[in-house]
Amino acid sequence: MRDPTQLYAQPPFKEQKQPWPGLARDMEPRPDHGEDSYQGSNRLAGRKALITGGDSGIGRAAAIAYAREGADVAINYLPDEEPDAQAVVELIRQAGRKAVALPGDIRDEGFCRRLIDQAVEQLGGLDILVNNAARQQSHASILDISNEQFDWTLKTNLYAMFWITKAAVPHMPPGSAIINTSSVTTYDPPVNLLDYSMTKAGIVNFSKGLAKQLIEKGVRVNAVAPGPFWTPLQVAGGQTMENLKTFGKDTPMGRPGQPAEIAPLYVQLASTEASYVTGQVFGASGGNGQP
Repeated sequence: MRDPTQLYAQPPFKEQKQPWPGLARDMEPRPDHGEDSYQGSNRLAGRKALITGGDSGIGRAAAIAYAREGADVAINYLPDEEPDAQAVVELIRQAGRKAVALPGDIRDEGFCRRLIDQAVEQLGGLDILVNNAARQQSHASILDISNEQFDWTLKTNLYAMFWITKAAVPHMPPGSAIINTSSVTTYDPPVNLLDYSMTKAGIVNFSKGLAKQLIEKGVRVNAVAPGPFWTPLQVAGGQTMENLKTFGKDTPMGRPGQPAEIAPLYVQLASTEASYVTGQVFGASGGNGQP
C-alpha cells in the first residue's frame, strides 16, 4: 500500500504551453497512462472497443487497459496527434491485441459515420464505445468566446458524441457498453470554462436518457466525470498559465489525477461485472465533485 497523496507529482508545475491539440510526450512531467503499471486479468477477453481521443490522456489510459484486459482496440484522434497515437498502437500490439488507428476530425458528421464503419470492419464488430474526445479552451469571459470557438467546442463534445453513438448503436449486440466522458465541471463550472462545462453537463443528461432507451436492447450506458487530470487538454489552451502551475492543488488530494488512476473505472463499466449499472455517473476527482 502507498499513500495516494504521494503517488504522483504535485504542484507547482512548470510553465508550459503547446499548440492545440497538444502531445502527451512533450508534457513535463509526462502523464502516466499505465504504460508500466497496468496489469490485466482477462476481464474484457474477446471484446472490441472504439475510443475517441485514444491517443493521450484518459482515452490512452483506457486503450492500454482494455488491450491488457484482452480487448481489440480502435482509437480515433486528430492527425496532428499521430506521434502519440502510434505509441498507443504499439502498446496495444505489445499486449497481443489488434490495434486500429483511425485519424480524423469528429466535427464532421460524415467522418463520424465512416469512423464507425471502419471500426466495425477492422475489429470485426463493436461492443464497447468510449466517447472521450473533447475540446477545452480557457476564456475569462463569454465576450471572449467567438462563434467559431463555441461551434468547435459543441461539435467536438456534443455533436460528435451524438453522431458516433447513433452510427454505432445498430452494430452493438446485447451486453455492449457505452461510456461517455463528462467532467466535474458539470456540477461546479469554473469561471473560465463556460462552453466546455455546458457540454459536459449535456453529456451527463445524454447518457442518462440514452441508458433508458438502450437497456431494452441490452446495451448499458454510463458516464465518467473526472476531476483535474494531467492531460494535454490542460497545456494546449485548456487552462490559464496561472491555473496550470497550481493544477489540482485545490483538491483534498492536493494534486491532479494521472490517467492511469482512472483507467480501472473505464474497465469496470465496460465489463460484465457492471451488468446492473446503467444510467449512472461515476466520479474520480481527488475528493471534490458530486458523483
